[in-house]
Amino acid sequence: MPHTGTNELTPTVFVLYGATGDLARRMVLPAFFELAQHGLLPDDWRLIGSGRGERSDEDFVEHVRGALEEFGRSPDEGPWDDFAKRLRFAGGGFTEEDPGQLLDAVSTAREELGEDAQLVHYLSLPPKAFTSYTRALGAHGLGEGSRVVYEKPFGDSPEGFRELDDLVHTVFDEEQVFRIDHFLGKEGTQDLHVLRFANGLFEHIWSREHVAQVQIDVPEDLDVADRADFYDATGATLDMLVTHLFQVAAEVAMEPPVSFSANDILAARESVLAKFRPLAPEDVVLGQFEGYRELDGVPDDSDTDTYVAARLFIDSGRWRGVPFLLRTGKRLAAKQQRVSLVLHRPKGPVDDVPANGNVISLSLAGAGAVDIDVMAKRPGPDLAMAPARVSLDLSKIPGGEPLAPYVSLIHDVLVGDRSLFTTSEGLAQTWRALQPVLDQRPSVHPYAPDSWGPVQANELAGEHGWLLGQTE
Repeated sequence: MPHTGTNELTPTVFVLYGATGDLARRMVLPAFFELAQHGLLPDDWRLIGSGRGERSDEDFVEHVRGALEEFGRSPDEGPWDDFAKRLRFAGGGFTEEDPGQLLDAVSTAREELGEDAQLVHYLSLPPKAFTSYTRALGAHGLGEGSRVVYEKPFGDSPEGFRELDDLVHTVFDEEQVFRIDHFLGKEGTQDLHVLRFANGLFEHIWSREHVAQVQIDVPEDLDVADRADFYDATGATLDMLVTHLFQVAAEVAMEPPVSFSANDILAARESVLAKFRPLAPEDVVLGQFEGYRELDGVPDDSDTDTYVAARLFIDSGRWRGVPFLLRTGKRLAAKQQRVSLVLHRPKGPVDDVPANGNVISLSLAGAGAVDIDVMAKRPGPDLAMAPARVSLDLSKIPGGEPLAPYVSLIHDVLVGDRSLFTTSEGLAQTWRALQPVLDQRPSVHPYAPDSWGPVQANELAGEHGWLLGQTE
């Protein structure tokens, strides 16, 4: 199973802030161990967990083992012994005034790996902690020559984004900053590039001349009971729309990059983000599932949106006039992650093709899948049509082994590839596009759990309707 090792990588000191928190336990630590299993880590590395509490290296090793047993690949699959001996813990917290044990731990790791070892900071922390930790990194001289990874959301408003971004740039150059959006690390999202640009079947129809509507639909069937405090201060619009869904829309809509290099892909994505037309409040529907206010940690009068649907327009020559429908929400009827291009009805002798008769659809879940809906002749004596589907499961492509989003993105940080990360300028454009909705927030409509959300969203989709389903 192991891939060929990436031995040319520089020895690395990887500092994980919030190492005993929920995100690190569920995502980051399992991803790091999977990188080791694939042989995708440097030949020599150290992972230093940073936290407020005091614990020994041995205690941290046991914590990591527990995280892997619960959320990742089993340590017994190996290479656990080699992995465990590289883990360290630096307690005592980390602030501007007091770095705790971290400076000593980093210094020791660099003595072991060599002074040329690269330093990577991973802020697996609540967004409200980004400011204080960024200041501390600057105060203790840990910014120079290092890389830093910020979880999302990077800012909770246009003003909050600008303040955080200005602060980050006093400590780091933009090229050092990796802002994670794990939807960009999905195999299915990356498939968009290859399927579109390597296949004439798709490349030639990827425009307003052939596409009537684009749907980016990410319904979720789970609630937020385990993180209601965080969610109530954020909501679906800030948690998903201005982050994941806008970025996927840019991936679909961008012009062909000059090359597949990181800089060229970033430039193509940022260029199309700048063409996002600011959302009109009447093109946004917000919802809240019935029973949300009864969750622990949610105020009785909360109007936080647990659902958002938006009709976005992109003012480029390729896409002008084509609605991009974006939808996500909690406690919906199903869990899916799908991008669909609804094609115009063909012009010609067949005049009764249904509105959704021709659709190219891409699943972003797992390794991804491509579905093509067409109209075909129903077998028999009559010239009658029937819908048919052609499907390609990308996980079955020979020789491939998909990487989970966090595995792929952390590897990109280690090699310095920023093509799947958001940039300062790109995020500024997403906040610009959302600003009218923040200034004139639409009403929040109730919807029944296990439905497809508020019925008011049906109007956004027009005659095509929401392909995955809608509340009637």
